[in-house]
Amino acid sequence: MVRPRRCSSLPDKALRIELIEKTGSTSADLLQRLSALDPVEEGAWLVAERQVSGRGRQGRSWLDGPGNFMGSTTVHLHPQDPPAQTLSFAAALATYEAVVAHLAVPQALQLKWPNDLLLGGAKIAGILLERSGNVAVVGIGVNLSVAPHLGERATGYLAQRGPAPDRDAFARDLAASFDRELGRWRQYGTEALFKRWLAAAHPLGSPLAVHNAEGVRETGEFAGLEPDGALRLRLADGTVRVVHAGDVTIEGG
Repeated sequence: MVRPRRCSSLPDKALRIELIEKTGSTSADLLQRLSALDPVEEGAWLVAERQVSGRGRQGRSWLDGPGNFMGSTTVHLHPQDPPAQTLSFAAALATYEAVVAHLAVPQALQLKWPNDLLLGGAKIAGILLERSGNVAVVGIGVNLSVAPHLGERATGYLAQRGPAPDRDAFARDLAASFDRELGRWRQYGTEALFKRWLAAAHPLGSPLAVHNAEGVRETGEFAGLEPDGALRLRLADGTVRVVHAGDVTIEGG
């Protein structure tokens, strides 16, 4: 296990951002603190200069790169909150808002179900939610300066479209954006959340391919979201398949 090496905190103490030099995974670090019953305040962020064992969805690795953002935060879940799985969409919107502010052509940025960010069709950010009791740990990686190689998946980075933002400044922007989206998630619920998510996502009717956990592939058109956030995939015969988990790609993208 890689032991985290600490750096100084970022200047804006109100945002509670802790910077560490190197670790295996910022999410794993927060989960370890929670399992040890260490208090982890909601809204606190752990951001790494280097992260050597980052994790993505379906067990994939999320590789770091110099100047990129790699960080995690916590959300304390309450009985009156919207369903916990919908927090993924709020995290995606928070990341979208932080990234789109740095683009001259915002239309180039799209969300892909459930929480990937695509820039010109290439993945530039990923989000993974994990849970420890009533606390959700939200890990976010954003390619600011370089794009790690992810096999057959097209990857991009923000500096392809202009100057890359300073990592520390981006961390503060993302923390503030996440705080706003978390408040909206709690105050307005999922109907407003999904409406805003759909406005930032690939259009209805987009051709999609879905690979489930067993590796079975289905193709169809994006037909929106279910009330719980599940993907609606319209098949060639007109029927709609409801997808709760799977690996989604945009065909021809």
